[in-house]
Amino acid sequence: MKDCSEFSLKQQIGQMVVVRASGYLFDHQRLYPQWEATNEQLRHWLETLNLGGVIFVGGSAAELALRTQQLQNWATTPLLMAADLEEGVGQRFSAATQFPPIMALGEIAKENLSMAQSLAAKMGAITAAQAHEIGINWILAPVVDVNNNPHNPVINVRSFGDQPEQVSKLATAFIEGTQNYPVLTCAKHFPGHGNTATDSHLDLPVLPHSQEDLEKTELPPFKEVIAFGVDSIMSAHLLIPAWDQENPATLSRAILTEQLREKLGFKGIIVTDALIMGGVTKYASPAEIAVKAVEAGADILLMPDDPLVAIEAVYQAVQSGRISPERIAQSVQRIIEAKEKLKLGDRVRRDELPLQGLLQPSSRETVKSILQASLQTGGNFPLEPLQGNSARNLIVVDDLLNRDFLDRQSPAVVLPKQFGYDLQLFDQNTLAFAGAYHRLTLLQVFIRGNPFRGSAGLTDIAANFYQHLLEKRLIQGLIIYGSPYVLEWFRDQLAGELPWVFSYGQMPMAQEMACQALFGVAQGNERSKEFTD
Repeated sequence: MKDCSEFSLKQQIGQMVVVRASGYLFDHQRLYPQWEATNEQLRHWLETLNLGGVIFVGGSAAELALRTQQLQNWATTPLLMAADLEEGVGQRFSAATQFPPIMALGEIAKENLSMAQSLAAKMGAITAAQAHEIGINWILAPVVDVNNNPHNPVINVRSFGDQPEQVSKLATAFIEGTQNYPVLTCAKHFPGHGNTATDSHLDLPVLPHSQEDLEKTELPPFKEVIAFGVDSIMSAHLLIPAWDQENPATLSRAILTEQLREKLGFKGIIVTDALIMGGVTKYASPAEIAVKAVEAGADILLMPDDPLVAIEAVYQAVQSGRISPERIAQSVQRIIEAKEKLKLGDRVRRDELPLQGLLQPSSRETVKSILQASLQTGGNFPLEPLQGNSARNLIVVDDLLNRDFLDRQSPAVVLPKQFGYDLQLFDQNTLAFAGAYHRLTLLQVFIRGNPFRGSAGLTDIAANFYQHLLEKRLIQGLIIYGSPYVLEWFRDQLAGELPWVFSYGQMPMAQEMACQALFGVAQGNERSKEFTD
């Protein structure tokens, strides 16, 4: 690994840039071509710009093992390989282990904190082991935002909960679990994105808290993970007038340097949230965003609109005296130290990593334990079987075009059919066309907070539709997957005897558990054997 002084100024600035790349091997597989360069362009950048790293989305875990090796071979300097793995490697890369959103651990912690901490540590260890096995060395997790706003559209179930102490304990347990593996961790989103009603992917949220409020709620988890040795912290695209009335946190020296670096004493890497997000793109030009982020104290510019523009803008800022060469050298030194910790100079032969870690039964058992311990039920059980097609299994999702967790063989589809419920599938905005108000209904609702949605709750169309079914007493059973805040809306209106199940997870294992609970099917029963094996 080269010393900082061995790089030219532009090469040093290149180390401060992490670009987006598809996890798939071939250009025609790219899911987001507006953000993901072609292989020819990406290879050119890696060979000529001395980029610091890459962040991946998409692909299978096995394919990503090849992809990470491919990009490392293209790079002139070993790369940081990052991914948002808040819910395990399987959240982004199929075939690996996917966990339910981490608020499930927060739910468990309400009754049994030590169990929740143990599960959080196991989750961290499994995530780190599988990430390392496929070439990911920078886990952009855990989220340490305190989600104390039920209407938060983007953090929501991505948080451990609404209590700072609980978030702190579970986040540090997750980090502890990763520490036996050569990966970096990242706490996000500083100074706290939990009490917002705006998605910073779309616009700039304002956090109107006083210094006292910030100290009481938002900052404690960051203080804890810093003391525990978290490797990096990601900034939030938030306006916090108590600290800076003009600049989003990502572009604020008062926040990143004076608060995080100096007051909280953080010595690791400060990385921006993605610089293509609406929370900053509406603030300034891509060139000015890059310069202001570095001025603010960021070490790594994550997903600038164009790395060439970002590098040239920062270079010109140094040439003009706006940014000092020493300021660049400080960031690059932190990046080099992180890479040395990961031993990135030691190339790993891929045939020495046969991906056996993706097949460990203990990983599935940990997921199962989290789902089971956080499952909630109410009403009279079980839901009795029906004969014929007199009732429907009405499944409602956020987006019909984005539902990897659901297909024809999913437990949420297969098991209800065996009990006489025929399938209807809609998303929230097309429910008006569901019709058939007279039909008895098993209602299964898949909804949770996710980036770019702008909302984590029910649409007016959906709320009106559900209200009508409830008033006519047509709902025979209810399963909600994802948001506990949606469960609260339903519980205010449910008849006491109506059986309901809530699961934080949406994956097939979560569906299996929820449907088995509703219908009183024991695990291993022949009816459900086809998706328990």
